[in-house]
Amino acid sequence: MSAIKPVLVVAGVRAGGTGAATAAAFARKGYSLALISRGSEDLKALEEELKAAGNEATAFPVSSYSASSISAIFQSIHTRYPSPDYTIRAALYNASHSIRKPFLETSLADFRAAQETIVEGSFTFSQEVIRAFKENDVDSVTGKRGMLIFTGSTTSIRGNTTTSAAAPAKWGMRALSQSLAKEFGAWNIHVAHAIIDGVINTPFSRSRFSDRSNWVENEDIRLNAEDIAKAYVYLAEQPRSAWTWELDLRPALEKW
Repeated sequence: MSAIKPVLVVAGVRAGGTGAATAAAFARKGYSLALISRGSEDLKALEEELKAAGNEATAFPVSSYSASSISAIFQSIHTRYPSPDYTIRAALYNASHSIRKPFLETSLADFRAAQETIVEGSFTFSQEVIRAFKENDVDSVTGKRGMLIFTGSTTSIRGNTTTSAAAPAKWGMRALSQSLAKEFGAWNIHVAHAIIDGVINTPFSRSRFSDRSNWVENEDIRLNAEDIAKAYVYLAEQPRSAWTWELDLRPALEKW
């Protein structure tokens, strides 16, 4: 009989970004991939790229990260990767809602959109993956039934002049991750939150921060998606005696 195949579920995938880099890094470790994103074109391109490299990957496009959308997608994931041939062993909630406006220009709709993607989406995603993890046997090496990672940001721990919508949502997701880490450690489920404190070198960031002199070329002042992905693999492989809840990643010259 063939071995049960581990599956990584990633929510929030953009070309050249952290979600895509993490999918590729876990694929190299033997994981099959379930890729969730609102950007259907980028998502399909990544699926084809991963398949061309010999990996098992499936794209699951969503119109939003609402609770109903996330729940419906997990039904499709379980159909595509059924037990007992597959088991969800790792999950990354990497979806976010980029909004920076002065407070008096921030609408209630802006605030709610950030809450839906960052808090509601991560809450429902977590319920789905933890239910799946609880069905798993404990891994004999790591002591894990599953690994759940949240991608946070600078706004997870401090607000700024234009983050009145984003910071409350990111703080909420961080609090959720800590609550889950404390509750489900007893189930051998490892939950971790990563603070990404700096700009990541991605196509999206390059288009958004083109006015920043030399930041793409200078690795001391920005992060690489591939290096973040390596940190996520490290979290997934941590043994049971030394699990990290929060990992703070920043470039060498980030001011903090």
